[in-house]
Amino acid sequence: MANTTQAIESLAAEIGENVYIDIAKWHLYLRDAHLHTVVAQQLYSMLEDGDLDADKVERVLQGIPVKLGGGKREVPLADLIPMQCQVQLMDVLEEFQRKM
Repeated sequence: MANTTQAIESLAAEIGENVYIDIAKWHLYLRDAHLHTVVAQQLYSMLEDGDLDADKVERVLQGIPVKLGGGKREVPLADLIPMQCQVQLMDVLEEFQRKM
């Protein structure tokens, strides 16, 4: 269990440093938005199973709600990540999987 926790933390760090959400042309990295860990936790099993697929990653991101305006509105994380960052996320995931 400790190794899995460390691996998820390592993956979360990579995601948090490389992937951001875009709000009004402001780039908020997932670590600063405190979203990197939940993303890593939900995607890690895909990497373990060797089941990494862009469509599945997109579905996971669609399933992570981000509260805006103090919770007045929720938007799927996928809608806030620009396409170039989704590509970057896939690169991070593929590289992490290679190192596993």
